Amino acid sequence: MTIANRPRYAARLNAFKPRARDLGGGIAGMIAAAGEVGGLDAADLNYPDHFEGQGTGELSDMLARAGLGLNGLAMRYYTEPSLAIGAFTNPDPAVRQAAVDLTKRGIDACRAMGGSVMTLWMGQDGFDYALQADYGAMWDDTIAALRAVADHDPGMDVAVEYKPNEPRAYALMPDVGTTILGVREADRPNLGVTLDFAHVLYADEMPAHAAHLIHRWSRLLGVHLNDGYGKRDDGLMVGTVHPVATVELFVELDRIGYDGVVYFDTFPDHGGLDPVEEARTNLALVERLRTLASEIGALPELRAAIARQDAAASQRIVARALYGA
Repeated sequence: MTIANRPRYAARLNAFKPRARDLGGGIAGMIAAAGEVGGLDAADLNYPDHFEGQGTGELSDMLARAGLGLNGLAMRYYTEPSLAIGAFTNPDPAVRQAAVDLTKRGIDACRAMGGSVMTLWMGQDGFDYALQADYGAMWDDTIAALRAVADHDPGMDVAVEYKPNEPRAYALMPDVGTTILGVREADRPNLGVTLDFAHVLYADEMPAHAAHLIHRWSRLLGVHLNDGYGKRDDGLMVGTVHPVATVELFVELDRIGYDGVVYFDTFPDHGGLDPVEEARTNLALVERLRTLASEIGALPELRAAIARQDAAASQRIVARALYGA
């Protein structure tokens, strides 16, 4: 069963590299492989790595041939060796400016292709040791960079995707509270936050609670779905470890009116899975869990159980929907 007016679905294109080798390789093969899934109707491209050797027009044509629209772009600073110890937090002001300029070029590419959101995963912006970082300077430089990239194109949404660590031992913006604090301090209307389910687990947070806080204090600009065991960024298929928490997230997304793209940030390539079949499984699981969330979210008995914090009653209601118990 599908839900009317459901958000569009996208998937991590690098996941399709094994299949892409049979379809010409490179980004063209990855896009073509994503088009084989059926049910995916959007894509996010990585900037600048997915743009090497082709322009925005060529990439737009590839997406169109695969039946995919562009949701947005995601910055990847790891392609630049000079950014290994920081993009927006680099101690060299010239390198920081180069990172800001790279991001602005990415925003321009996103605009040229008709995308609506630039996602910033600032994995290099952090520290590894005590007495390594000037925390105040790093924070100030990051806020200044966020303002600069947001002001570059005020009509383009810019989302910060937080994660506790990796590759740095400590990320500057590792959790929902710190990220909201930074976005609010930067104070630009086109800034917001992307929620990644596995990153939220990794940060020892509850996904629905994080979504509520983002909506309450900022803007929820993206939802990356996956699953994991909370020890690292596992990138497992949606709902395979935390089905109840996934249902609760969908209930909360319905409550706050999120109507953006749902992006499958999963790693079939890490475990040797067929990426096309893995994506189809994500679609099937999400459609089922979203349907259950829609059915139970408005039940008076569930709302009453939640109001009195009666976990025994609420879990029986969820169990009946999930397992027929």
